[in-house]
Amino acid sequence: MTQTDSPTDEIRVAVSTVIFSLRRERAGEPARVVLPLVRRTRDPHEGQWALPGGWLNATENLEPAASRTLAETTGLVPSFLEQLYAFGDTGRSPARTISIVYWALVREDTTLATELENVAWFDAVTLPQLAFDHNDIVDYALWRVRNKVGYSRIAHGLLPELFTLAELREVYEALLGRTLDPANFRRQVENSETLIPTEDFRTGPHRPARLYRYDQDVELADRGPLPHSSLALR
Repeated sequence: MTQTDSPTDEIRVAVSTVIFSLRRERAGEPARVVLPLVRRTRDPHEGQWALPGGWLNATENLEPAASRTLAETTGLVPSFLEQLYAFGDTGRSPARTISIVYWALVREDTTLATELENVAWFDAVTLPQLAFDHNDIVDYALWRVRNKVGYSRIAHGLLPELFTLAELREVYEALLGRTLDPANFRRQVENSETLIPTEDFRTGPHRPARLYRYDQDVELADRGPLPHSSLALR
């Protein structure tokens, strides 16, 4: 939650976001999934880390509210944003609060706003005890992204416009938490018809690697029949 005063309604509605990115300790090391958390400065759970979010304004739609609260608390603009779930068990907070939770992606070179001292990146699989039920929310978001990565092109939300197959495989391995066979992976993604090979190559100490891009005519993730937000295609 942000540190603004809450509404006085008996049931309050908040919007929070689980935002994933990739980080590595140093060049050449495997990427790991990380997320930004906000340290609470008031009760309940003062001093504990929590998901970024805030209260829903009466005149505000949900997805713009998720983007607004994320920008206000972390300074981040996601490359992908999708609604995750509504959490509203009666015992999740001292006052009855329903949280509309989104999950989002930002690319690896994205940084937090430097002036936000109460925000920091954490490893998604080794989190401390978070405020409220936010550990359960992160676990559910990880489950969702691991399921979706197999049948959508959401990995693009963590990649630059042009990438090698090895870089794409590294994103899959980081999200899934396991090593993938390079030959099988190449065959599967080339048969998916979502990648377009370019005439460019990445050069370095090893053999030059062809650069690919995603087919922009293919949805980043299937949103079903509901209207699509522009955030889904960044």
